[in-house]
Amino acid sequence: MLQVKTPEEVLHLIETEFLPLSDEPETVPLSDALGRILAEDIIAGEYVPDFDRSTVDGYAVRAADTFGCSDAIPAILPLAGEVKMGEEASFSLPRGFCAYVPTGGAIPQGADCAIMIEYTENYGDGSIGISKPGTPGMNLIFRGDDVYPGKVVLKAGHILSSQDIGALAAIGQTEVPVKKRLRVGVISTGDELVPAGQRPGPGQIRDVNGPLLSAMLREFGAEPVSYGIVVDDEVQLRQKTQMAAKECDAVLLSGGSSVGVKDTSCRIIESMGALLLHGIAIKPGKPTILGKAGNKPLVGLPGHPVAAFFVSKLFILPLLARLSGSGRIKSFATKNAATG
Repeated sequence: MLQVKTPEEVLHLIETEFLPLSDEPETVPLSDALGRILAEDIIAGEYVPDFDRSTVDGYAVRAADTFGCSDAIPAILPLAGEVKMGEEASFSLPRGFCAYVPTGGAIPQGADCAIMIEYTENYGDGSIGISKPGTPGMNLIFRGDDVYPGKVVLKAGHILSSQDIGALAAIGQTEVPVKKRLRVGVISTGDELVPAGQRPGPGQIRDVNGPLLSAMLREFGAEPVSYGIVVDDEVQLRQKTQMAAKECDAVLLSGGSSVGVKDTSCRIIESMGALLLHGIAIKPGKPTILGKAGNKPLVGLPGHPVAAFFVSKLFILPLLARLSGSGRIKSFATKNAATG
C-alpha cells in the first residue's frame, strides 16, 4: 500500500531534502537568454527613458497657461516650434507658448505637460487653441521613470521571460550572466510503448511522456537528456537509471510507479540512495515516487500523461527551481497550479 503525503508535505520535503547546485555561472548573449535563470542581480547603469517625453501626439505646454480653458473659451497659445521624432528638443518653451510633440518625442525645457491633439485646434495663423486644461505631469514620462542608475532591474534566481528580455535590451544589456542549465534525464518505461513516430501494434501505444516531459523541461530552461524507452525489465531499467543519474542532475522515470508486479521504479530508486516518498494525496498522480542519490532527485512519475503532466507542474518544476536556486518553491508551485 502507498504511504501518501499531502502536497504541502511534498513541497516541504523538496525544500528540506535538496540543496541548490553550486555550478559556476556562464554568460550568454541576450538572444539566447530566454528561459534561463539569472546568476546575478542586473543593476541599471543608465536612465530609461533618458529624457522627458510625451505619451501622446499633441502640444507641450506649461499647465498654468491652460487653467480654466474649455471648448467655449480655449487658451490660445502661439506655436514656438516643433519637436521631431528621434531628435532632442533644441529650444526652451517660453511662458504663454506651446510646441508640437509626437508620441515618444522629447519635451522642451519649460513644458510640464502635454495636451492631446484631439483637444486642440490649429488656427493656421501660428496659434493653437487648447480646449482642455492640463495639469503638471499629464501625458508625460520623465527621465528615469522606468529605470535609473543603481536600480535592481532583475534579481538573481529570476527565470527570464520574453518581457524580461525586452527590459534588458532597454538598458543596453547584450550579455546575461545565467546559471548553467540543469541536465535532466528522461526515461519512459513500459512493454506497451513505441516511439511517437512508429505506428502502434496490437496492445501498444505511443510514448507521450517522453516528448511531453522534455518540452516542459525546455520551457523551464533545463536541458532534457532522453534515454529512450525501456521495457519492463528491472535489470535494464536499473542500468539505464544509474547511467542517467551519473550523467545528469536529476532523473525522471515515467511509468512503473505503482505497486504492481512489474512496477520496479520504487525498488530501483530506493536501492540507489534514499526513498523519500511513494504516493501523493492528489488525483491524478497519486503513485508518484521521490528519492535521491546524493543531492540528485530520482522521480518516478505515473505513466498516464495527464497525471505525469500535473505532477510535473506542481512538484517537479518546483523541485528543479530548488536545485537551480530560482527562489521559493512554494510560490513557484502556486503559480504553476494557477496556470496549469
